[in-house]
Amino acid sequence: MMTGDPVAGDGGQKENRQAYLLRYIERNHYISIEEISRLFSVTTQTARRDVMALEQQGKVRRLHGGAAIATPVDPLTYRQRRVDNAPQKERIGAMVAEIIPDGAAVFIDTGTTCEAIAHALVRRRDLRVVTYSLRVATILSENSNFVLAVPGGFVRPVDGGVFREDTAEYIRRFKFDYAIISVSGIDDDGDMCDDDHGEVAAVSAALAQSDRTLLAVDSSKFGKRALVKLGSLRDVDVLVTDKMPKEPLLKKLEESNIEVHL
Repeated sequence: MMTGDPVAGDGGQKENRQAYLLRYIERNHYISIEEISRLFSVTTQTARRDVMALEQQGKVRRLHGGAAIATPVDPLTYRQRRVDNAPQKERIGAMVAEIIPDGAAVFIDTGTTCEAIAHALVRRRDLRVVTYSLRVATILSENSNFVLAVPGGFVRPVDGGVFREDTAEYIRRFKFDYAIISVSGIDDDGDMCDDDHGEVAAVSAALAQSDRTLLAVDSSKFGKRALVKLGSLRDVDVLVTDKMPKEPLLKKLEESNIEVHL
């Protein structure tokens, strides 16, 4: 429960309820419709209306069964990521482009590493690509031989990610030869983690529809933990990185029997 916060009812308390709801999501990054209903003693219909109102204000975005903060990564942090380890990301992108064959069906994640990969993939032919990153799609649109699919929804300004409540369902309509993903961190337990619940839901849907999962990360991500668990290294078929991690993550990597490209 939100200790110290008034339990909102209806009528004139709607604005106060939504303000407290926004504070909750800012602290916890995600909340389900059922949690809203329980925390604020309102119906699920009222909970959905509150989420829709906050989404229209650009403060949250709806996900399947709940809501997440609109910009979990602040713009300054994201701009810095473009600069950090840029040469490594460029080389990672080039290697990924060597692995992906012409004519492949590919899902591509969002983020600065995936943008570097997109620049390299422009050299390939006849790729069929699904991505929820407008920046990745814009880069790939330079190649007229590609087929590109992007879900509709609200655009997150910080990174060009496109989200709506059924983004994961949209991605499940496709089948992929490769899912190309990048993450905010891989902790010493071998768990892949990201900053945003919505991204994890979208990427998880893609992994379930892919023959092979290709994880592309620079070595600065090794040993780091982010907010939301995406999966384990055991879910990865190919790792492209600039150098191997240290123990104990190195042991987890070896146990997962992953094809590694340095």
